[in-house]
Amino acid sequence: MKAGLLRLADYLGSSYWFVPTIMAIGAVLLAIGMVTLDATLGSSWMGGYAWVYASHPDGARQVLSSVGGSMITVAGTVFSVTIAAVVYASGQYGPRLLTNFMRDRGNQVTLGTFIATFLYCLLVLRTIRSAEESGGYGFVPNLALLVGVLLALCSIAVLIYFIHHVPSKIHINSVIEDVGDRLLRGIDDRFPRFIGEAPGDHDSTAEKLPATFRDTADAAVGADRFVVTAKDTGYIQFLDDETVMRVARENGLVLRLQYQPGDFVHIGRALVEAWPPGRCDDKCADALRDAVAIGSRRSALQDLRFLVDELVEIAARALSPGVNDPFTAVTCLDWLSAALSDLAGRSLPSHLRVDDDGALRVIAHPVTFASLMDRSFGALAQYCAADMVAALRYLNALGEVSLDCDEPDRLATIRAYADKLEELANDGLKGFNLRRVRHRADELRAALAEPDYKRRLRDGTAWLAGTA
Repeated sequence: MKAGLLRLADYLGSSYWFVPTIMAIGAVLLAIGMVTLDATLGSSWMGGYAWVYASHPDGARQVLSSVGGSMITVAGTVFSVTIAAVVYASGQYGPRLLTNFMRDRGNQVTLGTFIATFLYCLLVLRTIRSAEESGGYGFVPNLALLVGVLLALCSIAVLIYFIHHVPSKIHINSVIEDVGDRLLRGIDDRFPRFIGEAPGDHDSTAEKLPATFRDTADAAVGADRFVVTAKDTGYIQFLDDETVMRVARENGLVLRLQYQPGDFVHIGRALVEAWPPGRCDDKCADALRDAVAIGSRRSALQDLRFLVDELVEIAARALSPGVNDPFTAVTCLDWLSAALSDLAGRSLPSHLRVDDDGALRVIAHPVTFASLMDRSFGALAQYCAADMVAALRYLNALGEVSLDCDEPDRLATIRAYADKLEELANDGLKGFNLRRVRHRADELRAALAEPDYKRRLRDGTAWLAGTA
């Protein structure tokens, strides 16, 4: 249930229609309320304010007609401008970034403001009656008319904001900043937040791993498990870790998750495997299926790799021969290095998760430092190796990440990608450009080989301010 609700909330948040619809409903309620208030108070209260005067029916109709007609015209223009910006962004930065523009609150509120103002004026307009039309009793909702004028003024302010917002939003630095900031917030939110608790003694917990889940299990032992299959085809958007742990604890199960958020799963594939198989019935299987939200596209709710892929896609497009914009790739590398630096200083989860009593309950597929390095720097190495500016910043970014690394395995991963870039640069660069990249790679490797590598990297002018 929770997974489905979060998936729905993410869908509504990324839709272009939800906020304008809510604002339109609010405009309808506001119009009804203001007309009712006008009918109750009348227009006698206006005599005490010199700047407010009662309008005649014809004048009120003209004002509301002008405001309403102009608002629906501007709403159409706003929609057209938004679609044009979306088409431009899709072709320039990649189709996966469309969601970022569709979920932008500025665009949604702008469209909603004009539609809401139009609906408000339309509903108030139909309540205006002259004395001839109503048989001697006219009605002009002066207070509602005043609110309509105020809404028109607000709409003008929103239009000015929108004219500034659209070009600034599609600026490449703003696009990259939005993705990079969400990636940093995602890392901060996901770590160290795990399914259950990490085992205090990893080795002893690993010894309790059921035989059916061991690599050494034969065919008979390996089949001793209950398989919960996927009910849909698509990408895993959200995994309700609390429900998974609760089901495992209540039924005395050890669950192995076959996928993680962002993976593509086909209907009928093994989604979760449970042991002992006799304790997992259909009700338990349905609860586990409901804990996994599957949709037609990837979501950044729990999928850090999706945000990394977006930055990689922008950088790869920028370094393509048709675009040849290395400085956009440099900006992506800066944000990737910030994210990997943040991750390098954190304790990442074990794949074995225990409950409050220390019993093994879940075998997961956590995100690792090496996997995100491969997803980011590994994917960009072939593109950066063909451009000197991007290659130098690539090595600088590796140096920045190493400043937050204390584990030898992670430092070895960084050295491996420095070697990979140099190897690829031997084919992609020549002459002076190649010598500069080799020199920078040698500097990085020499610094990382020393125990005080952090001081050496900080003191070296090549790393100050990320100079390329």
